[in-house]
Amino acid sequence: MKRLTTLAVAALALTALFSAVVPGPATAQEVTLRVHHFLPAPAPVPKNFITPWAEKVEAESGGRIKVEVYPAMQLGGKPPALFDQAKDGVVDIVWTLPGYTSGRFPGTEAFELPFMPASAENTSKAAWDFFEKYLKPEFSAVQVLAVHVHSPGLLHVKGDGVSRLEDMNGLKLRGPTRQVNALLSALGATPVGMPVPAMPEALSKGVIDGTVIPWEVTTPLKVAELVNSHTDFDSARGFYTAFFVFVMNKARYDGLPDDLRAIIDANSGRETSAWVGRVMDEGDAPGIKAAEAAGNAIRKLAPEEVERWKAAAAPLAEAWIAEMNGQGYDGAAMVADAKALISKYAGEE
Repeated sequence: MKRLTTLAVAALALTALFSAVVPGPATAQEVTLRVHHFLPAPAPVPKNFITPWAEKVEAESGGRIKVEVYPAMQLGGKPPALFDQAKDGVVDIVWTLPGYTSGRFPGTEAFELPFMPASAENTSKAAWDFFEKYLKPEFSAVQVLAVHVHSPGLLHVKGDGVSRLEDMNGLKLRGPTRQVNALLSALGATPVGMPVPAMPEALSKGVIDGTVIPWEVTTPLKVAELVNSHTDFDSARGFYTAFFVFVMNKARYDGLPDDLRAIIDANSGRETSAWVGRVMDEGDAPGIKAAEAAGNAIRKLAPEEVERWKAAAAPLAEAWIAEMNGQGYDGAAMVADAKALISKYAGEE
């Protein structure tokens, strides 16, 4: 018995020594994260944010986190399904627009009201602060890594295009979200809601007369080849923007070892949000260049004409505030805070 006891103690000692020398599962764990999104891989955000983000996370984890990126809905489904794919664990991370599921994330629409955005980088910093103050309950089912907006959107239209407010009458224009579609309707156009990947075919087949998107995404979707004119606005605030999220499955995030979760945290937040916004700002120049090369008309509406558009769109903010109040939010405070945060990061305070 004494000999058996001695052997047992020795065995335990060897086990403890082995455990101290050889890392166990918690420290040796390798994780593969699958990222799914709706744009082609060469588009600015996939090329200059999602892929570099993945490479950065892999490098900082010493290769213990592997990130696989699947563009253009390669893992199946349509763009409006992306958020639920992350929520339900079909994939680990998605980049998408909450506005693709109309009315589901009402708080994000504060940034989609008419003539709100400054640059995408500065407005995205504001969007992160706004998210932290107001939107966490709406996104409690996922881990939010970043929120951002695109650079101010503009009109891309076939034929003579838009030179004044009256030119909007009767145009069938693609819009990305509920609030942007409401804006198009208030200005006299007929809005046609659809995710951006469906837009080029709709343009080529004459389903729509034009679209609203930022310059940045016109290049990968070859929009300059499908329209004849582009109309921007001479205004301190852009025509509109859309709110995006970069989110992770909650259980997947919570299940990471502490050190790996810290790496994800270090690549989340305001600066990561600003990074995506900056990529979208920088993506505008190639879009403008492609439109110029195509010989398209590029115009910017004068401030006095812009004021007419702002007046026509003004009731939308009041309607949104009333709607938010009815859902238990303080709509006026949300709009005021969104404007103040944008001004702060735009250096206007």
